[in-house]
Amino acid sequence: MSLTLSSPHSLILHAHAHFSPSPFIPIPTLRRLHLNLRNHHLNRRQRISIVSAAVRQDTTVWTQAPLSEVEPAAESLFHITVNISDAPDLATSHTRAGQYLQLRVPDAPKPSFLAIASPPKLATSRGVFEFLVKSVEGSTAEALCALKKGDVVELSQVMGNGFDISRVDPPENFNTILIFATGSGISPIRSLVESGFGAGKRSDVRLYYGARNLQRLAYQDRFKDWESSGVKIVPVLSQPDASWTGESGYVQAAFTRAKQISNPLSTGVVLSGQKQMAEEITSILVADGVSVEKILKNF
Repeated sequence: MSLTLSSPHSLILHAHAHFSPSPFIPIPTLRRLHLNLRNHHLNRRQRISIVSAAVRQDTTVWTQAPLSEVEPAAESLFHITVNISDAPDLATSHTRAGQYLQLRVPDAPKPSFLAIASPPKLATSRGVFEFLVKSVEGSTAEALCALKKGDVVELSQVMGNGFDISRVDPPENFNTILIFATGSGISPIRSLVESGFGAGKRSDVRLYYGARNLQRLAYQDRFKDWESSGVKIVPVLSQPDASWTGESGYVQAAFTRAKQISNPLSTGVVLSGQKQMAEEITSILVADGVSVEKILKNF
């Protein structure tokens, strides 16, 4: 569900987000460090102390774990399972759908930020994290998707607040939940749906899931189970073939055609996907009277 970062208030996390944060020294720290080192009054011991303090700012704790599954999930998408049975503290730190972590691959220069696709209960019951990863040429994700079962990767701590479903509870007060996902942004949505959020107790739960074509639509084998839990799935294909009879175009256009919101004040929203989609959906819903406080994102 891809992930975009332009400011702390415009982050939409996708499962294959490939940020490039330095795992070492932040840029502002480097600038200050450069100015300090130019100061001729500092002796060698003082300069070493400054460098050491800057390096210590990287507080990420990395846990090694083997891959237990690397399988195609859809066109350009891979289902990745990491065995964390030897890291119980890491497993129990996944407490809410929508959380994410960093993953490092040997010989890849930078980590990838990946949303956890499996529900939290899977980490504690089976000792695994599952991910839906888009293989992007030249990225850490591509290197990850090329690995095999048994290969070892490194995981950071679990991050983020995830989807705060408490903001759209209890179910009887929020009968309508609209969920929007594009591409691999469906990853944290899978975690949400399979975690359970009272979909069966709500009268109208819709998942608008956008992809280029059916070949790029992941988790089709799970749709039946999702619908049995109370989630109506609306696939939206932007470039379907001639045999497609469902919704086409972009997610926001498909939703605009349907709308059908019975009461904006009892409507909750979940967003995971492209920034433009998220912004346009937000504008449409807020204009219709949906509270911005009831529009949930996974960060």
